[in-house]
This record gives sequence, C-alpha cells and structure tokens, in this order.
Amino acid sequence: MSNRISAFQCSPIRRLSPYARDAVKRGIKVYHLNIGQPDIKTPKQVIEAVRKYDETIIAYGNSEGRQELREALPAYYAKYGLSVQAEDILITTGGSEALQFAFMTLCDPYDEVIIPEPYYTNVSSFAHSAMVTLVPVTSKMEDGFALPDISEFEKRITRKTGAILVCSPNNPTGHVYTHEELLQLLNLCEKHDIFLIVDEVYREFCYDEKEFSSVLAFDEFSDRIICVDSFSKRYSMCGSRIGALISKNKDVLANALKLAQARLCPPDIEQVAACAALQTDDSYLVEVQAEYEKRRNFIVEGLKKIDGVKCSTPKGAFYLVAELPVDDAESFAIFMLRDFNLNGETVMVAPCEDFYVTKGIGHKQVRIAYVLNTQDLERAVACIDAGLKAYRTQVMGV
Repeated sequence: MSNRISAFQCSPIRRLSPYARDAVKRGIKVYHLNIGQPDIKTPKQVIEAVRKYDETIIAYGNSEGRQELREALPAYYAKYGLSVQAEDILITTGGSEALQFAFMTLCDPYDEVIIPEPYYTNVSSFAHSAMVTLVPVTSKMEDGFALPDISEFEKRITRKTGAILVCSPNNPTGHVYTHEELLQLLNLCEKHDIFLIVDEVYREFCYDEKEFSSVLAFDEFSDRIICVDSFSKRYSMCGSRIGALISKNKDVLANALKLAQARLCPPDIEQVAACAALQTDDSYLVEVQAEYEKRRNFIVEGLKKIDGVKCSTPKGAFYLVAELPVDDAESFAIFMLRDFNLNGETVMVAPCEDFYVTKGIGHKQVRIAYVLNTQDLERAVACIDAGLKAYRTQVMGV
C-alpha cells in the first residue's frame, strides 16, 4: 500500500458501522446519532423531477455544471442579500469535492491550511489527498467553541500557509461565526496574502434568532474568498451529492475547472433534482429550522441531566460535541453497539478524537447529530444514560 493511503484514517463517523450492523442482526434497534443524515423528508418536487427525467441518454454534461443550475443559484443567494453570478459558481460532486478542489487549487504538496479544531473529520482525508498539512487552532467547549483569539491564527502562518478554513454553522460544534469573527479572519488573510475558505453548508440552520453572516457578503475581500456549499442538508438530499465551489476570483475558478474537467462532470440527474430543490417554498426551510431548534433544545436538556456529561449549546447546524465521563469515547461507542442494549435499543455515536489534529484531545468526546425526531431522541438519551452507568461499572470498574 502507498504511504499516502496509510496516512488516511477510517472515518470515525462510519468505521463502527460493522458493530451497528451486527447489533441490528441480533434484533437491536440502533439510533444513529453518528451521522448527519436527517429524517426530514426531501421536498416532493425533487423526487418528482427525478421521476420525470426522460432523456434517452444520460450523457456527459458541462464540467462546470448544468447551466440551468448555475443560473438558478444566484436567485437563491439573493434572498440573503448576496450578489453571486452564474460565472462565480462551479458545481461539484457534493461539498466534499469543492473542499478537495480548493485544497488542490490553492496549495502545493506539503503546503498548510490552518483550521479550528474540532473540525469535520473527513477534511483530514481531503487534505491527505491533496498532500496538504492541516495546522490546528484549538477551540474549547468552555468557550462554546467560539473562534479562538486571532493571534493564535497569526502565530501559525508561515510561508507554507495557503489558506484558513472554517465551517459556519460549524460541524461538529454548532458554533456560528459572527460578522466580526469573519472580518478578523479576512483582515488576517489580506495581511498575509492567503485565502479564506468557508464551508456554509448549514447556513439555514441558526438558532435563538441568531443571524447568519456569509463570507460572500464581504465584497471588498472577494478576491481571496472561497465559499463551499451543498444541497445535501438544506433540502435533505444527502445522497444526491451536489455541491458548489463559489468564488469571484476568476483565476481560482479557472484553475479549479481543470480538476472538474478531469472528473468530466457532476452527476446529471442529481443536478436536475437540485434545480427542482431551488423551487422549494421558503416555508419548508422555516419549518425545518424550527424543527432542528426544537431537537437541539430537547437533546441539550436531556444530556445535561446525565451525571458527568458536559456539552455546550450549539448555535447552529445539527451537531454537538459532548464530553462523557468515560476513559475512552471510542471504547464506549463500541460497548454501546456490541455489549449493551436497553430494552432492545442502543445508540451509535461518533468518537471525537479524530475530529482533532492535536493528539490527546477529544478522546472522551463524541459528536452527536440530532437528526432524529424528539421521540427517538428521548429513547436515545435514555440509552446513553443507562449505557454510561453500565460502561463505568463493567469496563471502568467505578
């Protein structure tokens, strides 16, 4: 095997899936809190658009994406007061590909990208693919995972630094970066002539009447901004794998297009579905946001009642990081799937250690995706409570 692939990690979001499948075979119901797969219904017109797809050949499309989709997206962004043109948009195979394109367009092998940790763990694989080194700045639960002091970012800038990458609303912490935090980052990027990449996949999901600030609103910095977007979470169509890389820097898009041409084109039928998604009535997203906020409130309240569990209250997205009273979160997660059930039910969570670059952090933490209805979340919290007691007695001996 190559040294490159040996440096990859198996995703902590999915690598325990064999244990979950075995549990299901034994007749155990598993509540999946490990993965951001919503149970929210995809808008009906999206499914209908796929059913009505009547081309006689599913042919190659444009490498930059369907013109119809690229021309429809600016109206979506305009709802947020953002001025985006079709020529600023490159359609990608999910937001994941947009991140890979950004890394490979901006960075040479062994260049560096600074990122607040904990971060979406699969970014590590994207970075390894591009032979890019992630340089962490640690955010802390006691601070609500807010942006660390800007001086901590500046300390880590070297001649190898190509960009800073943040996700807002954040996966996995739920923090929503403020206008002021983004401005601090952009001023720093301008000072050192580097790029700011912002993953805005969860922009609709902000809570407590908190206003979302998009990096695309900072026109004066547009030459050094890359925005990553996706249809996956917004319209509950994760399996469609349609995303976008957005930048007003024409050189960035022209060079990213070389990568897009190498993979030929994004999937065509899914782009038809994405076009249909943009016709969704605004009330859909209003209702979905309210539902996630209700779930957020429910699970935070439930977790904080469990002895020894700590978590901050996320301001957005549909994830939180919880610290558990265990010796090792992955060991606990396996125990829950292999050795424990509560009346025939158990829970799958994602251990957080690999959401950090810094070794020794996060080994007692898990990421929880509150993508289930409150009835299921109630059962899941009961499983976690009982499972912790059983684990601490049977495994830790306390």
